[in-house]
Amino acid sequence: MLVLLLLAAAGGGAYGYTRLNEPVAKPKAAAPLPVPVTLGTVEQGPFALVSNGLGTVQAYNTVQVRTRVDGEIQQVAFREGQAVRKGDVLVQVDPRPYQASYDQAKAKKEQDTANLNNAKADLVRYTGLGAYASRQQTETQTALVAQLTAQVASDQAAIDNAATQLGYATIRAPIDGVTGFRQVDIGNIVNASGQTPIVTITQVEPIFVVFTAPEDQLPAITAALRKGDVPVEAWSSDGLTKLAEGKLALFNNQVDTATGTIRLKAVYENKNHALWPGLSVSTKMRVGTVALATTVPDNAIQHGPDGLFAFAVDDADRAHQRALKAGRSDSGRTQVLSGDLKPGDRVIVTGQYKVQDGSLVAEPHTAQAERPEASGRQIEAQR
Repeated sequence: MLVLLLLAAAGGGAYGYTRLNEPVAKPKAAAPLPVPVTLGTVEQGPFALVSNGLGTVQAYNTVQVRTRVDGEIQQVAFREGQAVRKGDVLVQVDPRPYQASYDQAKAKKEQDTANLNNAKADLVRYTGLGAYASRQQTETQTALVAQLTAQVASDQAAIDNAATQLGYATIRAPIDGVTGFRQVDIGNIVNASGQTPIVTITQVEPIFVVFTAPEDQLPAITAALRKGDVPVEAWSSDGLTKLAEGKLALFNNQVDTATGTIRLKAVYENKNHALWPGLSVSTKMRVGTVALATTVPDNAIQHGPDGLFAFAVDDADRAHQRALKAGRSDSGRTQVLSGDLKPGDRVIVTGQYKVQDGSLVAEPHTAQAERPEASGRQIEAQR
């Protein structure tokens, strides 16, 4: 009996030793999850050739309104920031001294006109006397008539000058535009020799935008101008909001050799006053259209050590790096000048920083749909 118990104990010990030293089965490696990305499409179709630039809004006309006569300001007939029309009264300078000069000039002319009429009558009488009047009397009277005629003409010139000075006492808007801050208040004495303007008026309808373009685009701009108007859109400086649509008015007569650019000027109607003098804007100038252009979303283009490239995704959802040469950009898409991309190909737009050549990728909704199954396989393998 004792022998049987010892044999049973020995057998149990051997069995336990075997179980403790038996190698544990390792779980199978989990399949890699696809990299979440956003995909876009390679397209082919008409593509506008747009030149992007930065510019500054300039008033069509700017006038600093100053007085042309001396005197006290009796009335200010405008509000700061008011839209005014050409000829509107802005300021009234005390007109009384100039009115007096005008009246005096008129009275002087009337006096000299009376003298002239009397001299003419005497000349007629001397001429009628014939031989009874001496030649000296006739010539003297003729000279007097000429002298008084010239004096009357001089009086008329004095009247015109006095009327002009009187008109200057009423300061009017020289152009259509918007008034700025008033620099001189009512009751102050202004002088024609003073350098401080009463107010500045800027014309904002229409309005200009001055911007630059690279010098290598000058031939295309010149060719577009020969065909007709060249559209130029003005956008906010961040490029998110379109402010106005206009057209190219002119380009400068020389290239800036320091920067390799040329200055251009576009004109806008600006009826809604979206553009304001001094505002910084970005511009989009369309110089032509490519009938069949291959384009990709702007964000699909990446910079690598060997140049530009994009990740194309095949039917097995594998990403492959494709070298390319990019052209102009417009409305969120860039023209592909050369490269192994065909219309309809899928390209990665966001998420490239996690992608390598050959990586398995999927858009977020696809990746989420596959994730529970993959997690289940992982847990099963661990068991």
